[in-house]
Amino acid sequence: MLNEGGYNPDILTCLANLSNDEVFTPPKVANEILDQLPPAIWRDQNARFLDPFCKSGVFPREIAKRLMKGLARKIPNPQQRANHIFTKQIFAIAITELTAHIARRSTYCSKTANSKYSVCDGFDNQQGNIRFKRIEHTWKDGRCEFCGASQEDHDRGDELETHAYQFIHTEKPEDIFNMKFDVIVGNPPYQLSDGGFGESARPIYHLFVEQAKKLNPRYLTMIIPSRWFAGGKGLDDFRDTMLHDRRISHLVDYPKLYDLFPGVKIRGGVSYFLWERDYTGACSVQTMWDGSPLGQPMKRYLDAFDVLVRRNEAVSILEKVRAFRINGEPEPTLEKRVSSRKPFGFPTNFHGAESPKGLKQAVKFYGSQQISWISRSDVKQHPEWIDEWKVLLTRVQGTSAAVETMFMGRPIIAQPGEACSETYLVAGRFDSKLKAEHYAGYLRTRFVRFLVSLRKGTQDAAKDVYAFVPDISLNRKWTDENLYERYGLNKDEIAFIESMVRPMEETDE
Repeated sequence: MLNEGGYNPDILTCLANLSNDEVFTPPKVANEILDQLPPAIWRDQNARFLDPFCKSGVFPREIAKRLMKGLARKIPNPQQRANHIFTKQIFAIAITELTAHIARRSTYCSKTANSKYSVCDGFDNQQGNIRFKRIEHTWKDGRCEFCGASQEDHDRGDELETHAYQFIHTEKPEDIFNMKFDVIVGNPPYQLSDGGFGESARPIYHLFVEQAKKLNPRYLTMIIPSRWFAGGKGLDDFRDTMLHDRRISHLVDYPKLYDLFPGVKIRGGVSYFLWERDYTGACSVQTMWDGSPLGQPMKRYLDAFDVLVRRNEAVSILEKVRAFRINGEPEPTLEKRVSSRKPFGFPTNFHGAESPKGLKQAVKFYGSQQISWISRSDVKQHPEWIDEWKVLLTRVQGTSAAVETMFMGRPIIAQPGEACSETYLVAGRFDSKLKAEHYAGYLRTRFVRFLVSLRKGTQDAAKDVYAFVPDISLNRKWTDENLYERYGLNKDEIAFIESMVRPMEETDE
């Protein structure tokens, strides 16, 4: 730390991640996040910094390097400067005992803060200002009252980590260090593997953001998964709070899988934000791809829509669609037409008979990757839909909106006498084949699939992802050209849609 060259080589660029839940932050990414803070903060010898979920120690280390440079004039002696910075300005809460040792080694050059090898000789204890305290969950009715962890999965012996993170397992986080902080920064744990796997795990990163806001720092900046943009999975309230919080001044979004964290699969990408206690106004939104900006940042209010529209170029398109009126009234949207999950009551793994032979009033059944047959009497939910024309769409579609260019599966026209499992949603029901065909054609347009992409951050395509799509008259066949003209899109907006969504023909799979 005291050498002008800093740390060399940088071991933090080589650390393997603990898991997809607890991801080490590369030094380059940590510095991008710290670059959001005003330059004057690095010359402020009274500013206090907190990383409340420290793993590798990259944030305390990079903060210290900046302060060592910024305070050189105010505290000329390097050792005195280091002692001041480490004892008075930088604080952290490690998430495990192991990461506490790693973080101290990264920050103090020693796993114990007061050893003879430490770059700071101002500590009289081993932990220094990077603390770890084993915390137990507080169980009530099988769940932790603070983080919602399952008692069955996380009530474990002393030999295992509890994953009860100290910062969010208290009603008074200010008591941990008993001081106020100017800057709270870091990369929190993302989720708890709560008896599920991958997508089914419980998100917890929002709990760290909410707890940090309670401390009311001057600046708060974190990198978290971007799935909160669309809510869901316990994130709806958090999304609403974030969208309406006018203190978020900057948001930088990385929608591409693996872009910031190579090898770590975070569906929907990640983003970092800057929250400023003394700021009120629009937020500067920037989308990144392969490490480079996609267009210019745009200052806009995040609560213009009920979800966060990621791409700045999409905002004017959506505004035109939403402004369209029929007899002075806004157009209805498709989420009211599209069914909920299990439209006929059958789970994904249900399959019927291989043939209709021997079945009473046989119904053709669309299941997961195969067609089978069931009896009409087997249908307990919405049996009246069997005799209608239907358009089906798969519930799980593609990979994620960040990497695919189709965004929706091919619509399937199901005739009267046909039903499906929850692999599909019934996207619409009709009294004629012609209307079903017009509707399927409408869903195949780039225009519709583009609007779906604005709400679809992961594979899941529940009915709410269709909430931006107009429910228009089906008395005609719709094409992209018709739709562009209807909503008054200009050539740049059309070019943007067509750069994002590839064509889908009737035979596309």
